[in-house]
Amino acid sequence: MSKRDFYEVLGVNRDASDEDIKKAYRKLAMKYHPDRNPDSKEAENKFKEGKEAYEILSDSQKRSAYDQFGHAGVDQQAGGGGGGGGGFGGFGDFSDIFSDIFGGGRGGGGGGRSNVHRGADLRYNMEISLEEAARGCEKQIRIPSHEECGVCHGSGAKPGTQPQTCSTCGGHGQVRMSQGFFSIQQTCPTCHGSGRQITDPCTSCHGVGQKKTHKTLNVKIPAGVDEGDRIRLNGEGESGQNGGPNGDLYVVTHIKAHSVFQRDGKDLHCEMPISFATAALGGEVDVPTLDGMAKVKIAAETQSGKVYRLRGKGVKAVRGNDYGDLHCHVVVETPVKLTERQRELLREFEAISQGDVATHNPRSKSFVDKLKDFFG
Repeated sequence: MSKRDFYEVLGVNRDASDEDIKKAYRKLAMKYHPDRNPDSKEAENKFKEGKEAYEILSDSQKRSAYDQFGHAGVDQQAGGGGGGGGGFGGFGDFSDIFSDIFGGGRGGGGGGRSNVHRGADLRYNMEISLEEAARGCEKQIRIPSHEECGVCHGSGAKPGTQPQTCSTCGGHGQVRMSQGFFSIQQTCPTCHGSGRQITDPCTSCHGVGQKKTHKTLNVKIPAGVDEGDRIRLNGEGESGQNGGPNGDLYVVTHIKAHSVFQRDGKDLHCEMPISFATAALGGEVDVPTLDGMAKVKIAAETQSGKVYRLRGKGVKAVRGNDYGDLHCHVVVETPVKLTERQRELLREFEAISQGDVATHNPRSKSFVDKLKDFFG
């Protein structure tokens, strides 16, 4: 059967970066790892296929050869078959260098330690209100987790039986294979590096030694967090493999849209509607802040768009004790649903104003003058 294109196997474009290739392989490996799919031959084949693709595309020279000549450019059938310590097995340094490319570890007597892996980091998206972000809060989250199987107590073997030493690698977790001119070490395909075989798996966890569950965590959100900020919970990520440390959990904050305020870092912005009369004569208006209502003195003859700043009424910095400001943007509101008397007064006011437009409406006068200049 012909091999699939390696880029297609990993689900990336041909111009994908090394980091994109690594992420794609990690995602594929987590999904199809034999430990997670103990009874699936299809998953095992997809895992092997992905591993082979990553081995080629993660190496710049092999990737270049593959891009030019396809599978023929990286086919290494010459010299040596698949067995034990033939070929150039005596050159330990070469074995160490090339073992990393094919997923193996260094040394042959590690008892599976070469396959010790740190657990993957996890991400949790948390949506909070602007008030919670500004003041800080504590939230509970429920995330998927794994716990030791209560039937086999983590061994993966059926009660009354024990895991046996792997017959393929003799408990080392590694096998030596010939690849072209080099003898390399590779993770044992039978025990996947653990050095053990479970001939009679636990019926409760199917030989995994763990069972899926959920756990509840308390997350402290510091005051001042912003959109996209990350809070790390050490060791609360995915479990490590073969005794490896757990990964971390990253809680990413997302701020809900607010009905009044728009946030810009530490500063807040809001619209401040005022009446036509207040804008002309001046006065005092109430504006909302995160700490309650505040009063703003409006100067006479205030125009729409003017900004009044309330110092220290913004959001606290996530690091430090300084606060941002609240910027109130004036919007002069046109009166609606006028009575006949109000209409009459406005017509009278307009007639009086037209007698000296330059004095009472300087912006309007300036606009008209510009139009005259424009049209000659």
